[in-house]
Amino acid sequence: MNENLFSSFITPTMMGLPIIIAITLFPSIMFPSPKRLINNRLISIQQWLVQLTSKQMLSIHNQKGQTWALMLMSLILFIGSTNLLGLLPHSFTPTTQLSLNLGMAIPLWAGTVITGFRHKTKASLAHFLPQGTPLPLIPMLIIIETISLFIQPMALAVRLTANITAGHLLIHLIGGATLALMNISPITAMITFTILVLLTVLEFAVALIQAYVFTLLVSLYLHDNT
Repeated sequence: MNENLFSSFITPTMMGLPIIIAITLFPSIMFPSPKRLINNRLISIQQWLVQLTSKQMLSIHNQKGQTWALMLMSLILFIGSTNLLGLLPHSFTPTTQLSLNLGMAIPLWAGTVITGFRHKTKASLAHFLPQGTPLPLIPMLIIIETISLFIQPMALAVRLTANITAGHLLIHLIGGATLALMNISPITAMITFTILVLLTVLEFAVALIQAYVFTLLVSLYLHDNT
């Protein structure tokens, strides 16, 4: 109980060196490349889920947007797997770091915006000024739309960071309360333990949902610019 509440969010080190790169590369082991003519059940389920997700996510895109298919699927697999691995005991979740999430959000957002200005210059510029805007409101609306455009990557990163961090904090707090109540009130401890189990199941769902939401929003930004 004396442990710092935020100690699980500190970047782990080995021999004084941060091992965040090794941790972020570890999820790739969970998705091995098939080397057999007939895949086993695990790889078959993984391929079916990837095909289902890609078909649903890319159905709204034209030919130019579908060239981002590999990027979008790699993104959802990376975020989903790191979120799930972070739920293991004594593990570290990279997506609780705002710097990492900004490192993913800003380049992807910038890529969609640059694509829009390159292929749909007039339509992209038209977003800054809706049709029929009164003349006195034009400068104000341009400023507001510009700010809203630059807030998009921040919203992506903060949403993912806040949701994953909040879930880990709740699990930490309820787990600590359960241990403290074991000797005081076993009945109350059982109730809090049941809540902890239900919250853990919910966090598994949140880990996958947040990966899907992050990737879906990037996909929608791409759709608006292609």
